[in-house]
Amino acid sequence: MMKWEGIFEFVAVAETDSFTVAGKRLSISTAQVSRQISQLENRLNTKLFYRTTRKVSLTEEGSVYYRHCRQVLNSLDEAERAISSLKDKPQGLIRITAPVTYGEKFIMPIVIDFMQQYPDIEVICELTNQQLDLVDGGYDLAIRLGRLTNSTMMAKRLTSRSQYVCAAPSYIAKYGTPYALSELSLHNCLIGSQSHWHFVEQGKPKTVKVHGSLACSSGLSLLNAAICGLGIVQLPGYYVNDAIAEGQLVVLLAPFQQPKEGIWALYPHNRHLSPKVRLLVDKLSQEL
Repeated sequence: MMKWEGIFEFVAVAETDSFTVAGKRLSISTAQVSRQISQLENRLNTKLFYRTTRKVSLTEEGSVYYRHCRQVLNSLDEAERAISSLKDKPQGLIRITAPVTYGEKFIMPIVIDFMQQYPDIEVICELTNQQLDLVDGGYDLAIRLGRLTNSTMMAKRLTSRSQYVCAAPSYIAKYGTPYALSELSLHNCLIGSQSHWHFVEQGKPKTVKVHGSLACSSGLSLLNAAICGLGIVQLPGYYVNDAIAEGQLVVLLAPFQQPKEGIWALYPHNRHLSPKVRLLVDKLSQEL
């Protein structure tokens, strides 16, 4: 048992960069976290963290130790999933990550309904626009939008989305309507997480680098800016459909619209997909 002491505290601090936050995650005091880490360092005769008044970070030895500890804890999670899979009633913890807006609007309502259907299920959901590492973070499931870049993950297509280029009538009245992709360089384009927009021209994919006065990672903020007439925007339909229907935005460059992109459920290829996670994936696919 001695070898396990301090491991959970160590991993929690490594993943949060904070003794205080780690204590809250584990529902123990900051002092207890600090004490367990100190005892672990003494037992290993190794300094695992650099500590200052403002920051906690892993040493080189700590980084190596963390990778091995994370694998061990993931294996423990696998063991619990294997036991859970033998039971008829879905129960236990599911860790999910999803993009912020899509997660708030579409994923979490389905997850909440799922939890009401299966009261013994617990969920930790990290809504972030960063693509977190599923293995290192111990996540069972990730929701990804658009093109997939990580071939080491297993993927199930849940649904699809369309991208629209739009502008407000007031912007069009002042600056005109672009009819060719080359004309985008003459317009103020509102930029999201990428400065390249994707189209199809003469049956082939076409990428256009755009420029503008506003760059923002929030789709809702870009939507509001476009409605106010600040510029042209490219956003998924779930952002702009209502504004288009109400006449607040007008669709531009429709002949160049790219095919629908996938919305995916991802999970590590080396992780057993337990029945409870499979049930959730099936429900997401059905509802979406």
